[in-house]
Amino acid sequence: MDVIVYIHGKVGSAEEADHYRSLFPSCDVLGLDVQSSLPWEAGKQIHTAVNELKKTYDRVILIANSIGAFFAMNAGIEREISRAYFISPVVDMEKLIRDMMSWAGVTESKLHQEGVIHTAFGEDLSWEYLCYVRSHPISWSVPTDILYGSRDDLTSPEMIREFADRHHADLTVMEGGEHWFHTEEQMAFLDKWIRERRSVL
Repeated sequence: MDVIVYIHGKVGSAEEADHYRSLFPSCDVLGLDVQSSLPWEAGKQIHTAVNELKKTYDRVILIANSIGAFFAMNAGIEREISRAYFISPVVDMEKLIRDMMSWAGVTESKLHQEGVIHTAFGEDLSWEYLCYVRSHPISWSVPTDILYGSRDDLTSPEMIREFADRHHADLTVMEGGEHWFHTEEQMAFLDKWIRERRSVL
């Protein structure tokens, strides 16, 4: 039997996995409640959970949203995952951090000196986080399908296409879609995308 593992994005929850049960009726569907916002801690949690599931299930299939996809790609689980579905994945965290530094008017030397800087838009900038991202480039060879909204404000179209090309992933773009798929129209598009792509399992 196969299991679907859902990894939520920021401020998301494991309960979001419930949405996917009707889309994968022949699989068990589990949500993983990621406990940390730090990739090295979140990665360890994901790695441990996936390795435990491999002891019970024939295949582990991943659905990951936003930063959850970034955490998954830093978890060392490539050999355990048969297929992945990424929804609005964060694929270039260093670029996103540098963009946030620019928005906040923070230089790299200032971040290095202070370690952590709180921003007016609610995100903490961390020198340790930036160094981790630079020293752990993404390596991902799992067959992957990506759903991306053309109005995604965290990842540019060029960035997502470059990632998809480099990792031989199938990219679907919803025109007018946002980073957070949540409206009735967006969720209908997401469901249709899943149904079409699951046929290749």
